[in-house]
Amino acid sequence: MKLRKLGKNGPEISALGIGAMSFSDFYGATTEENSFAILDAARAAGVTHIDTSNVYGMGRSETAIGAYLKANPGARDQFHIATKAGISSDAEGRRVFKNTLDHLESELDGSLKRLGLDCVDLFYVHRRQADIPIEEVAGHMARLREKGKIRGIGFSEIAPVSLRRAVTETHVDAVQSEYSLSTRLPEMGLVQTCAQLGTALMAFSPVGRSFLTDDPIPLSRVPDLAFLKVNPRFIQPNYQANIAATDPFRAYAAQLGVPAAALAISWVLAQGDHIIAIPGTRATGHFAELVTGANLKLSADQLAQIAEILPIGWAHGDRYSPDQNIGPEAYC
Repeated sequence: MKLRKLGKNGPEISALGIGAMSFSDFYGATTEENSFAILDAARAAGVTHIDTSNVYGMGRSETAIGAYLKANPGARDQFHIATKAGISSDAEGRRVFKNTLDHLESELDGSLKRLGLDCVDLFYVHRRQADIPIEEVAGHMARLREKGKIRGIGFSEIAPVSLRRAVTETHVDAVQSEYSLSTRLPEMGLVQTCAQLGTALMAFSPVGRSFLTDDPIPLSRVPDLAFLKVNPRFIQPNYQANIAATDPFRAYAAQLGVPAAALAISWVLAQGDHIIAIPGTRATGHFAELVTGANLKLSADQLAQIAEILPIGWAHGDRYSPDQNIGPEAYC
């Protein structure tokens, strides 16, 4: 497995990580046994990075990872573990974002307990609280690092200008953002700013929430998935238009003799040495396809062909619904 540094200060981690949102029921029902099987496959393939959050299944993802580490002595030394905090709810159950030091530390303590750890390798602010300057929040994260509870500092879904402000307080090891052939927004400044500042860009949903695979989530399943049933790209007529748009991509992958998901992963990693892909999956067969992509090197001609098949702006529908767009920072 290829290794890449987590920003300019390291450490080296696998170019492909595990997006452990799939260890909850986000994309369909799963079990702890399925999650354990993915983690076993990761160790065998040399995949070292695990990305989770306190809100994935309301702690279920972290609990599954903690149970695996407890059941497999020595596994902790093979994994680089990241989690997040900052998304919460008010008394009426409405989603809110909290970035105070007390809140972040309290949520981190809960994550550490579920994971069975004294320290996580990387800790993200999952969403920004708009009325607290990001410089102040970066300072909170630095305090948590000084306390020995975290090793690396990250932010999720922030704008390039916010990253530049944050690093005036402390180095930011990673920024997480959706990035794939179907979501190219990071190319409007985030990819470049991360490279300039020595910050890793962690690309989540790098296979386009299944559109860039050989087996896209069928339309019949969409109504059962809370996130997708209101997501513009999975609502007709956009859904069928996106299937039609990606059919030539699947055909090209078949022509090359690789799974479409592998081709999508390889494309993401080819966009910069500071980029790490963190796809999620509930199936070991699909995980093997993702690993294939991490080990695949595309030629300039192949990258050009992919650009012709799926040019910037091909996707039908916004990546998020209006409600899902609350929190991520807009910068274009």
